[in-house]
Formats: sequence, C-alpha cells, structure tokens
Amino acid sequence: MLNFTFHNPTVIYFGKGQIAALEEELKKRANKVLVVTGRGSVKKHGIFDEVLDQVKKAGVGYIEFSGVQPNPRVSSVREGIELCRKEDVDFILAVGGGSVIDAAKAIAAGVKYDGDVWDFFVTEAGPREALPVGSVLTVSATGSEMNPNSVITNEETRQKLALSAPVIRPVFSVLDPVYTFSVNAYHTAAGISDIMAHVFEYYLSPVPDTDVQDRLAEGLLKICVNYGPVACKDPDDYNARANIMWASTLALCGVVGRGRVTDWTCHAIEHEVSALTDVSHGAGLAILMPNFMKVVSGKYGPGKIAVYGRNVWGIEEAAGDETAAAEAIDKTRGFFDSLGLPSTLSEIGLSEKYFQNIKEGVLWDRGPVEHFPQLTPDDILKVLTFSL
Repeated sequence: MLNFTFHNPTVIYFGKGQIAALEEELKKRANKVLVVTGRGSVKKHGIFDEVLDQVKKAGVGYIEFSGVQPNPRVSSVREGIELCRKEDVDFILAVGGGSVIDAAKAIAAGVKYDGDVWDFFVTEAGPREALPVGSVLTVSATGSEMNPNSVITNEETRQKLALSAPVIRPVFSVLDPVYTFSVNAYHTAAGISDIMAHVFEYYLSPVPDTDVQDRLAEGLLKICVNYGPVACKDPDDYNARANIMWASTLALCGVVGRGRVTDWTCHAIEHEVSALTDVSHGAGLAILMPNFMKVVSGKYGPGKIAVYGRNVWGIEEAAGDETAAAEAIDKTRGFFDSLGLPSTLSEIGLSEKYFQNIKEGVLWDRGPVEHFPQLTPDDILKVLTFSL
C-alpha cells in the first residue's frame, strides 16, 4: 500500500426525512441560493416542493435554474454562471442526480473565474475558489455528492471532460433513498453499472497489500450484485435503494482508491463514446467494462480479476486463474445484460468508423499513460473492437 492523505469534509445527511437538515445548513451558509435542477422529474415527484419548503424556512432568497441535461453541457453551465452573477448568488444547491450536481459544481467554479469555465476542463489549472455547493441526491450513480469531480460535455467540440478540484466538493449532501423510488428500471440499472465501474477502476491496480481497499471494493460490488436487481424490480424497496445509494457514495468518495495508483482508462473511453452518442454514462460503461477487463487480463495477467471472481461471484478456488477470470468477466457481462443494459456499441449507434477519433480523444484527454493499466493505442482499439 502506498502512502496517502485522505480528507473528505462533506457532511452527509442519510435517511428518510433528512431533507429537514436543509433549513439549518442554508441558514448558516447562504443569503441567496441558485437551485439547480434537471428536466422536471424532481417537480413531477414532489421533491422540488419539499426542497423549497426548507429554503423558505431558512429565510434565504433563491432563484431556480432548471433544464440541466444528462451528460450536462457547457453551454448550460455558462448560462448558470451568468445567472449567478446577475442575481448575486452566494450558494448553489443541486437537486438531482450526478449530471445536475456536476453542472452545479462547474457553475460554482465558473462564477469566481474571469475566463471561460471550459478552461478548467482542457488545462491542468483547476479553480482556486468557488461558490459553496450543497446537494439533494435523487439518483444513485456517480458519487458526485461527496467527491470533488465534475464531468461536462462541450457540444461544439464533442468533448466530454472531467474537472477535479477540492473547492467544488459539496459542503453537505442530503441522501434520502425515498427520493430514488421514482427512478425507472433502466436508469437504476445504469446507475448500478456506474457504481461498479468506479470500483473496478480502483480495484484493477497492481499496487500490492491493499487488502482493506480490496475488501471494501468487493463488498461494494456484492451490494450492487445483490441489491441491484431488487431495486430494478421493486423500485419502492427502501432497503435495496438505501444500500445502493450508500454504495454509490462510498464508491467514489476517495476511501476505496487511497494507497493505489489508478488510471481510469475505461472511463476515458466511455467519455468519448457518450460525447458522440449521448448514451447514459452507466450504460456506456456496461458495454465497455467487461471488454476492458478482458484486455487487462490478457495483457497483465488474470490474477486480480480472478480474485474478484472468487470473492464476489463465488467461483471455486480450484479453478485456475485464467478460468476464474474468464468466468468472472462472463458473469459481469451477464449481470449487466440481466439488468437490461446494452452490451454492444452498435446498439447505441456507434460504428467502427468512429474508433480512431475515440482513441485520439482518450489519449488527448489523458496525455502519457503513466499508471495502470498502461494501455497502448492498439489496446484502446481492442477494447472498442471487442465492444462492437
């Protein structure tokens, strides 16, 4: 295990009725709030009204900014920045899933910056200051409610890029599993795939003696395997929704990844895919991740994936590592299939003619590949070809 520093100051209010904590949080943090929402589901299901009740109780001013898209666009972020400046907003509250929270974070960074917010996504210079952000989570998937990341799509350049900066980490997040009851089976499944992919990106690291992190990772994967189908079949099952929600947060809050080197290659490939197709991030990862694991196993050996197969899927110890790894990958693919997620790029309208552009986009985004897995351009093409 490598040396590391871990600090995560986000306050989490987890469970039924925890929206009541919003009043006091806003009282001590805000004078005027930008309430960021998506395309209307939070209003349709009454969540927005519950949030506004708390905002009004806090006695702070507010203005709504709605219509944030899945795979949020930088054009929408720019609109939010201008609105904040015009209305003298000093706090941003995201009410929605990862896309809404990511947009809110980018807005928070952009308000304090003299240049274009997209600069943060195409350079290594991150924001030094930002408006404070809070969130009310309604979709379990990205972990954005407790991490310093924001992923935004530039519709003009067709790039989907990430920003990571401590100043955009939410200061608090409300996690009420009841607020996820209205998420349909497909998007619930896509969220589960996203959670598992976050864990895999950490787990597939060659750093030895990360037993604590590995067992945490395997536990989170087993939660997804056990409760994912339940949540998809019975959306009002509180226990399933609660376990999936907390697994989502823990998967990307930093604790599983400390003490390792990781490279997030599969996510980089998927960002290029969803920038082209606008497919749900989790659905794109469901297509790519088993094939990514296949390439990693072939290049670096089956050892870690075999361990995953034994500890998560119960593959017998007697099976050799190659057999166990191959079976683990097959079970992962079968699990995503059972949730109704796509298994090929052709299903989402992506053909081989785009592969070269995807490869170049991955390498441009990341620069030299320094960590694990060290996939070459040919390896990236192999992942795409296997996924076709």
